[in-house]
Amino acid sequence: MLGLDPVLLLMLLAVVIGLVYSAVRIVQEYERGVIFRLGRLVGAKGPGLFLIIPYVDRMVKVGLRVVALDVPTQEAITKDNVTLRVNAVVYYRVVDAASAVVNVEDYRHATWQIAQTSLRNVIGQSELDDLLAERERINVRLQEIIDEATEPWGIKVSVVEVKDVELPDNMKRAMARQAEAERERRSKIIMAEGEFQAAQRLANAATVIATSPGAMQLRYLQTLSEISVEQNSTVLFPIPINLLEFLSAPRVPSGGGAVPPVAEPQLGAGEDN
Repeated sequence: MLGLDPVLLLMLLAVVIGLVYSAVRIVQEYERGVIFRLGRLVGAKGPGLFLIIPYVDRMVKVGLRVVALDVPTQEAITKDNVTLRVNAVVYYRVVDAASAVVNVEDYRHATWQIAQTSLRNVIGQSELDDLLAERERINVRLQEIIDEATEPWGIKVSVVEVKDVELPDNMKRAMARQAEAERERRSKIIMAEGEFQAAQRLANAATVIATSPGAMQLRYLQTLSEISVEQNSTVLFPIPINLLEFLSAPRVPSGGGAVPPVAEPQLGAGEDN
């Protein structure tokens, strides 16, 4: 064909195929291709298929999916001078692919480093009780610090979670003793409140019984009905209370005067005839 050497023709065909292959770029939906033309930033393209100029343009792919960055265990000292070990996890994603390539050499490593230093700083500014009781506030503070530091790199930090807090053994024992003392204090307070309320109820009941004599008899009958349930019970019936009150009252004769008490005869050693 046209007098060309078949070998040369095959070489030209291979060069053309190589140029076309190097010019075609396919970028996935979760990626962006940052293109540099002779060292100058052109922009980020994708997703889909597009062409670049071979040996003139250079493309760097950047993923846009959320990345879970595991922050290794850090040893830190809290504000109240307690040494502990803590680790965390950081969730971030790239929102500006061009900045992630141009403004920082390795955005993954840089984010990892800033997460470690920020974790130690926040732990150092917090007390142990706040770290254990207000974990959510510590997480929000970490997220704000790391997100502010990585914003120029085109990185958005969405969530930061402190996973484990390892306390020294002596601190664990001290906290256990404190928790036990607190539970004992609450138990004593509850018992004292119960006894106080019971005493108040008994005082109120005594007042009601004192003002209403029939209430005592009703209580007496209720007690008899309760103890009569047991088959082995022996019930003693005392003299009714109203009868006792009648006998203890002074007797008044028809003449209007009180009957003097009858003197009991005294027994002597003997009697005179």
